Amino acid sequence: MASDPSTRPSKRNRKGHDEESEERSAEKAGEGSPTSGKSPLVVFAHGAGAPSSSEWMIRWKKMLEEALGAVEVVTFDYPYISGGKRKAPPKAEKLIDYHLEVIKSALLKHPGHPLVLVGKSMGSRVSCMVASAGDVSISAIVCLGYPLKGMNGSVRDETLLKLTIPTMFVQGSKDSLCPLDKLEATIKKMKCMSNLHVIDGGDHSFKIGKKFLESSGSNQDEAERNAVKAILDFVIRAIKGN
Repeated sequence: MASDPSTRPSKRNRKGHDEESEERSAEKAGEGSPTSGKSPLVVFAHGAGAPSSSEWMIRWKKMLEEALGAVEVVTFDYPYISGGKRKAPPKAEKLIDYHLEVIKSALLKHPGHPLVLVGKSMGSRVSCMVASAGDVSISAIVCLGYPLKGMNGSVRDETLLKLTIPTMFVQGSKDSLCPLDKLEATIKKMKCMSNLHVIDGGDHSFKIGKKFLESSGSNQDEAERNAVKAILDFVIRAIKGN
């Protein structure tokens, strides 16, 4: 039975000034996050057509940082799009080494924090390829709009079927690059713990059409907040399971 709050000593009486200072310093260092224990380190990769400075990436970076209590959400630009360049993206396989360098640099800065890889579209595919390589210890992968369908219409599930790390998919129900029936069939075949959160009416970037919003009575902000909450729940389970 819970004790009467009025009979408990106050926090100020329970802890000395030095202890309180240490506790505040730990919080600033990324301790005591919603995921419990050390805050996750998130490395967040952009999609094929827009850099890390895009409005979408900045907004989702902020949402993930706040929801996960991350020690840092690291975003970066692949070489083909950095410095104002606008070249066509290379094959995803050619981006693995650079992505891995970014991850290793982030781990040196924040040693001991559980690593979560997040990617938008192409960035999620490269994140899964990096995870399959097994060069670093990863607690979870979050795929935002995974591009399951290739240019020729084939299902690109080979990378996903190799994964052994907990993987989450956030997909718009109207995403032409990832038919939900194909993704659900792939998830059933995956070896790792996996989860799917669907944003009803959302496209490849989760944008919900005005008519759908009006007919469903929902709104864009609420749909994205629900997705971020689902991501938090998944990451908590993944970290606790490691």
